[in-house]
Amino acid sequence: MGDTYRTTSTGLSLATVEQLRRSLSGQILLHGDPGYDEARTVWNGMIDKRPALIVRCTSTSDVAAGVKFAREQELLVAVRGGGHSAAGHAVCDDGLMIDLSLMNDVQVDPEKQTARVGGGALWADVDRTTQGHGLATTGGTFSGTGVGGLTLGGGFGFLSGKYGLACDNLLSAEVVTADGSVLTASNDQNADLFWGLRGGGGNFGVVTSFEFQLYPVGPTVLAGMVVHPIERAKEAFQFYREFTRNNPDELNAIAGIVPSPEGMPTFVILACYNGSMEEGEEVVRPLREFGPPLMDGIGPMPYTTLQSMFDEAFPTGLSYYWKGRLVEEITDDLIDTIIEHYEHAPTPFSVINLQQLGNATNRVPKEATAFSHRDGRYDLLAMGGWQDPSEADASIQWARDFYEHTGPLTSGGLYVNSLIENDTLQSAYRDESFERLVALKDKYDPTNLFRNNANIAPSAPISSTSEIGD
Repeated sequence: MGDTYRTTSTGLSLATVEQLRRSLSGQILLHGDPGYDEARTVWNGMIDKRPALIVRCTSTSDVAAGVKFAREQELLVAVRGGGHSAAGHAVCDDGLMIDLSLMNDVQVDPEKQTARVGGGALWADVDRTTQGHGLATTGGTFSGTGVGGLTLGGGFGFLSGKYGLACDNLLSAEVVTADGSVLTASNDQNADLFWGLRGGGGNFGVVTSFEFQLYPVGPTVLAGMVVHPIERAKEAFQFYREFTRNNPDELNAIAGIVPSPEGMPTFVILACYNGSMEEGEEVVRPLREFGPPLMDGIGPMPYTTLQSMFDEAFPTGLSYYWKGRLVEEITDDLIDTIIEHYEHAPTPFSVINLQQLGNATNRVPKEATAFSHRDGRYDLLAMGGWQDPSEADASIQWARDFYEHTGPLTSGGLYVNSLIENDTLQSAYRDESFERLVALKDKYDPTNLFRNNANIAPSAPISSTSEIGD
């Protein structure tokens, strides 16, 4: 009888899996197959999950086949783009993992200043290709961040002061929905879905390609960091507050308490000015003169260098847990709470930072996209990191305590891409936006097939997958 009657961890016969395999241009990986462990490994080392099967897609039709198979077999679905989600949504236990990492092509139209980006691309892929034409769009602050996860949650970065969020620059998307249909979402086609994709996360389907608006950027920007002793943290936070209060659109800056290469806490401001070098030098002059800093690393650098600056500091395989809030105003009470809480950081990999969402982000109307907390001026994040598993509980509790202590001091809501648990999900949206997202879920995924995410559940989940259609 041979392998035909062997089963996967979900009880699927290999004959059933073989039927799926024959419909794919990509491949299927099962437990024990070469490449299985590599494919299920994601950025966050605390995530250790084992799907029953991994579909490594090379085409939209592969994705559609995987979605239909999961629906018919009633399997939990995980969708891997870049695999950078701290919550580990890219992978699941015992279900079907749709791996888009091979679908990472980036095609640039330099005349229209647009890019078509595969659903599995990383921002490193986008930046490298677009910078070849002197163009870029708002991406993350890690080159290894996935385009899909960042964009679907909103996505701010060093260019968001001038160009808004990644989702604000999305022109269209190709989406495989829960019934296996392939739709185009844009302002002109399936506009309701397009609205939901821009901040609503992976709740409505698998995005197999994104089309972005690009802008002239670089190839050199004025960027880098200044470093201050931790003893000056309060004054430095207050300076950052005033420095960013009325800064020009071309400037975006991050401030926080981070470990030095030797593991000692330091206060750092990392800034990027995307514009004329001469004007930029005047804008950042106060930043360079305050203190003065222990180190001034600001200068002309390739945009791609800036985008990869954090990569080595937060490597794949280290364990991470974070909690975050959006902040409208940096008060002295908030500054004191940040500094006091960091004194109890359990490991030298602990970080607390504030990142500007950007002027252009704040100007977009609240109802324009599913990302609706447009009054939030900063993203406040406490991240615990650890190597030794015995440090996990303390690191996780440290981040959770920070979240609780800062609640009364903030009023900007939550950023959905910072969520690890879903208990506070609704706080990531205005009430009107959340109701609209639930209605979209009812329309495009009434059985909640796509639930291994920051999940927006349908209002009345359908129990039978057959009601979606074939």
